[in-house]
Amino acid sequence: MSTIIDPSDWNDISSVDDTYSEYIFEQNVNVPLQTGDAVIRCNVYRPRTSDPVPVLVTYGPYGKDIPYKDFHPKSFSEVNWQHKSRHSAWETPNPRFWTASGYAVVRGDEIGTGQSPGFLNTMSRETSEAFGDLIEWAAEQSWSSGKVGLLGISYYAGSQWRVAARKPKGLAAMIPWEGMSDYYRDRCRHGGILSNTFIEWWWKRQVVSNQYGLAGRAARKWGPDTIEGDIPEEELESSRRDQTVDNRANFFRNQEYYASKEYNMGDIEVPLLSVGNWGGILLHLRGNIQGYLHAGSEFKYLRMITGRHDLPFYYEDEVEIQRSFLDAFLKGEDRLGWATPGKVAPVSMVIRKGNAGHNEAEKERKMFPRREEQEWPIARTDYQRLYLNPDFSLTTTKPVMSKEQKTSYQALGTIEEPQAVTFKSEPFDKEAEITGHIIAHLNVSVTPDRGGPTPCDIDLFLTLRHLDENNKEIFYTGTAGDPVPLTKGWLRMTLRKVNKEHPKHREWLPYREYTANDVLPVIQGEVYAVDLEIWPTCVVLGKGDRLVLEVASGDTQGSGLFLHNDPVDRASELLQGMNHIHFGKQYENYLVVPVIPPKE
Repeated sequence: MSTIIDPSDWNDISSVDDTYSEYIFEQNVNVPLQTGDAVIRCNVYRPRTSDPVPVLVTYGPYGKDIPYKDFHPKSFSEVNWQHKSRHSAWETPNPRFWTASGYAVVRGDEIGTGQSPGFLNTMSRETSEAFGDLIEWAAEQSWSSGKVGLLGISYYAGSQWRVAARKPKGLAAMIPWEGMSDYYRDRCRHGGILSNTFIEWWWKRQVVSNQYGLAGRAARKWGPDTIEGDIPEEELESSRRDQTVDNRANFFRNQEYYASKEYNMGDIEVPLLSVGNWGGILLHLRGNIQGYLHAGSEFKYLRMITGRHDLPFYYEDEVEIQRSFLDAFLKGEDRLGWATPGKVAPVSMVIRKGNAGHNEAEKERKMFPRREEQEWPIARTDYQRLYLNPDFSLTTTKPVMSKEQKTSYQALGTIEEPQAVTFKSEPFDKEAEITGHIIAHLNVSVTPDRGGPTPCDIDLFLTLRHLDENNKEIFYTGTAGDPVPLTKGWLRMTLRKVNKEHPKHREWLPYREYTANDVLPVIQGEVYAVDLEIWPTCVVLGKGDRLVLEVASGDTQGSGLFLHNDPVDRASELLQGMNHIHFGKQYENYLVVPVIPPKE
């Protein structure tokens, strides 16, 4: 039985106005799954109308009943007031606002979390299938118009790609807002290197803390205790698949753990608005662009923003974009022309021009202009080479060398003790825009330390930085409001093999399979040429500004929560030694940067 609650019965809570609209709230509605006898429990928020309405569905592990104000108090205090209410929840649409806009909102607890019993296995094939069941259920309800939209941030965006590829009945539009689309490449193993610290933090704070049957949730203000009561800890452990363990134990995309999470992006056919953030250089940025590129949707749009990952989703102007898109495809009310080919530009992006500082939302919104384009990558892109030189400069001309040289740095650098070499351009003589995909072509080798193990791999950590005319770095806003550089890239050299025959391979984006069959040897003293993917970026360099390429053997500034320091994955017996970049007639090293000429 679900419980129907009238918002007029709520007590006041500080800084939250719950009188914006009235709606019906049904808590813990049971949704049967199409396989087995399991259920999803969801909350339903719907307008007080007898007319059927379209539905927005979210499904995730963070707790449908955990108030935003408890989940992240500081973030909640900064959210646009229109999206604050007692039923606001982290990274999801606010029911008060959306019911007033003529939508029902269905918020489901992922299997094994909150009030949904079952085996906890986040981002798995099974939970994506269950998400599809929830969408089809929502489309079939008497209060539903039969059309379902997906809208949410991060986890609630990443899950959209996988479920949309399954084509559940009723799904009519999706807005994945800052959500990775490639579990292996975007989230878990950057260039094959385990990104462990964020997953560990995320798993403990935001997933296991809300496991179905976990004792003490209500006492911690982490949502209500489980309806059926507490479950002993040993039983909880056996009722979940631990991502921190699985990601450490599995290395390749063709292993069952990673392979089970794959899907064909081309199977996504519903109208798509993919919203990415230039500052999300360690988790979501790549996935939003790749999802847009490869989705099979007739109507698909890419929108790029800046700022933290939690607040822009609720900005008034961004919400109006969300609403106009959903109204077009769920209500047939197309105010802007989303459903008319050519009426809305396929690509809309904020251009990072000038120094707005970091975590300065209003400055960014005032300083950074928005521009529309007809495609991605931008068709007029001029891919130019900047050559690395042994004197640590970046130049537009090839170095002329009479003999081979190399520059060296210690392997196994850490965020506390970075080991890196940097290459700096001359000041730009005029303004230049760099927007798009970047490749670094390097010739590298490794040699052992005296008395140390024989290294058999090289981990490359690349960072692109922006210096102003005073040689001071300009930082941008990262995911958590932290200062970040322009962008980053990574590669484990034993996984350097490129499949140029793959349909997704591009000259500006090498395609790597990352399977066990792709492993290539790294032998001390041998020099290996490699094309390394650096995540996309957008910046306007002013006259006198410089670009800096940092080549490191571990994480450097701007990595934040997303470190790659697992002692098993980055073991000294595999990596310890000296890394080298080689220069000479047969060893050209360069960046390929996407320079954008002004529109004519």
